[in-house]
Amino acid sequence: MKYYNLGDRKHSVSFGKAVIEGIAPDRSLYFPERIPKLDQETIEQLEHIELIDVATELMSQFAAPELSYSEIRAILEKTLDFEFPLQPIGDFYSLELFHGPTLAFKDVGARFMAQSLGILAQKQGWKTTTTVLVATSGDTGGAVANGFLGVEGIEVVILYPEGKVSEVQELQMTTLGNNITALAVQGNFDDCQLMVKKAFVDTDITKLRRLTSANSINVARWLPQMLYYIAAYQNLRTLGDKRLPVFSVPSGNFGNICAGLMARSIGLPVSRFIAATNVNDTVVRFLNDKGYQPNPTVPTLSNAMDVSDPSNFVRIEELFKNNSLSGVLSAYRFDDNETLEAIRELFSNYNYLADPHGAIGYLGLKSGQINPETEAGIFLETAHPVKFDNAVNQAIQQSIPVPKSIASLYGKKKLNQKIGSYSELKELLSSN
Repeated sequence: MKYYNLGDRKHSVSFGKAVIEGIAPDRSLYFPERIPKLDQETIEQLEHIELIDVATELMSQFAAPELSYSEIRAILEKTLDFEFPLQPIGDFYSLELFHGPTLAFKDVGARFMAQSLGILAQKQGWKTTTTVLVATSGDTGGAVANGFLGVEGIEVVILYPEGKVSEVQELQMTTLGNNITALAVQGNFDDCQLMVKKAFVDTDITKLRRLTSANSINVARWLPQMLYYIAAYQNLRTLGDKRLPVFSVPSGNFGNICAGLMARSIGLPVSRFIAATNVNDTVVRFLNDKGYQPNPTVPTLSNAMDVSDPSNFVRIEELFKNNSLSGVLSAYRFDDNETLEAIRELFSNYNYLADPHGAIGYLGLKSGQINPETEAGIFLETAHPVKFDNAVNQAIQQSIPVPKSIASLYGKKKLNQKIGSYSELKELLSSN
């Protein structure tokens, strides 16, 4: 499989090079030259096929020939070793993606990428350390840190906006040490992401160290997220629900919903998608009036979605090329007050604890005019509510149980550094 540069379609690279480079030399994203298709027999029997089998068949096509079928299966066995349950919530379902090691949906992509990069490094006999440089608005940092912790020949540098992530999120990426460096940036996520993109094309840095990214801009982080949409479809059929799913996806950098749209493109039966955003609503406004105008990023309770210029939306446009998104993708925005009210509603009416992002996904379904006869509304619960306990406590006026994996973080020393400019990042990356 080759991956072409969305900024220069004449330039294409292998899967391994796309993973290692992260982004193209001109800062554009990579996109697969073809989209594999599930055959009709597989689609008809999907609920009876093990997820690992479908996942291996699919992902091996995206990674061939550099990663073999058996290598992809071994990677996926370490990636998909937790459940993706579908919980009935009133007229809808919640797809719970927080049962992995860092209690967030990004565990899937981060673990797949870490395992893939480790094998690629061994095969190519790298003699120098590779630096995974990643910007995070919250959950990516913890998932990447956990996925790459202790991986030989890899060091991780995480940039996150100081004071704009939750306490649990910060603890997950700042307490590990070892090969993990966490940088608290004076700014917002877009500032962090801009620094990362700038570093990738800075020859003063790239001549000294090999850089790659673990944001959803990296194909090895982005593509595996297709798999839990397949899991959701399988679970829906196992529950005896024959309706077509409508996925409401809490959306910030738009990598997750783009992966869902890719799953639809490979043949997964899906009715449509809803992008549910907070007040950072660039795509909502774009779909309404066709004008793409990012505003300054506004901090919200759903901080993982505090992104005003989502990188992955260009991939959605590429996926559809000149075809209209109408009927396939709609988008709605919700503010913090609406988010808190949704958390209260889910808890009061259904005894269900949702984090702010899942609550916005739920609101997306309520706004999306779901046809109950033909469509099954599914909202993605992307993180355990304990990761946003301040917001949840504010909504329901009571504390929530703390999992042991989180309780063990409290009291640990934060091993982070503070930076305020690109020059400081460059100085750090230019040193040994």
